[in-house]
Amino acid sequence: MPGRFFDEWQVGDAIAHPITRTVTETDNLLLSTLTHNPQPLHLDAEAAGASEFGRILVNSCFTFSLVVGVSVGETTLGTLIANLGFDEVRFPKPVFIGDTLRIESEVTATRASKSRPGAGIVTWEHRAINQRDEAVCTMRRSALLHGKPQ
Repeated sequence: MPGRFFDEWQVGDAIAHPITRTVTETDNLLLSTLTHNPQPLHLDAEAAGASEFGRILVNSCFTFSLVVGVSVGETTLGTLIANLGFDEVRFPKPVFIGDTLRIESEVTATRASKSRPGAGIVTWEHRAINQRDEAVCTMRRSALLHGKPQ
């Protein structure tokens, strides 16, 4: 299913995205090194093992990006003008290597654009949930979308 135009969204619309993802050590290592993040909790098995978590934690920036990326296909693919912001990003539980995440999205607000006729703003709450049914990331994303062509 491609992304939807602004006029096709309503508050309460919910999507269980079909893509799920098992997080690998390579995912965590690449994101941490590509972003120059030297946090030992993400890269050093000995340091992470001595922490309260007992093992390497997946970089939360990877989790955030995965949530957004997985959601694109069913929300904004082909209809996006611009992402306007991400709010209330939370990580209520840690993500570990080997966790499998699924993503859910729900529309919490819509409004026509005041400055761009034929476009509107949609706000979603995105949630990443692990294989233990624990929420590991929640956020709100607002995007400016094209209206349906006439």
